Amino acid sequence: MLNYFKEIFVGIKSLLIGMKVTAFYGTKRTITAHYPFEKIPVTLNFRGHIDLVVTKKGYHKCITCGMCERACPSGCITLDSVKPEGAKKKKLTGYTLDFTKCSLCGNCVETCPTNAIKYSNDYYLVGTSRHDFHFDLLDRAMKAAEEMGIEWTEPVEKPKEPKEPQAEGGESPSPAGA
Repeated sequence: MLNYFKEIFVGIKSLLIGMKVTAFYGTKRTITAHYPFEKIPVTLNFRGHIDLVVTKKGYHKCITCGMCERACPSGCITLDSVKPEGAKKKKLTGYTLDFTKCSLCGNCVETCPTNAIKYSNDYYLVGTSRHDFHFDLLDRAMKAAEEMGIEWTEPVEKPKEPKEPQAEGGESPSPAGA
């Protein structure tokens, strides 16, 4: 009989300790964010998928060298470019990212010589099929420029001034009166 009352006493003691813990944490401020109604601010070191950097002039910095494509171990980046007739540089016509293959290693961002790629702060990625995660980064850059209030314009190459003809012997012509 004594053992029976001892178990009841231990049970009540355990219940009171549990109620004390519940009361202590029940009166504290909650730290849970009620996602998706409350969004958590993204930290600076967050690594989302990549995006093209849009300059203040309203264009991207990509020179279509293909370093990001070669550095990607997953093979998820595809660059499309054309070289217009008479132009010195290639023109970027397509930049796609297959995020289903991306391992978020960051090799593409590190190897870009012009810093044309950055990590996105987009963490709300939801889709119903894998094709929802194939991003056209050039189109996203155009939309980002539009959101920033910048008109998307392609850079215009400045025509080079013709060089002055040189005199025979490789010397430049002497100024008049010398």
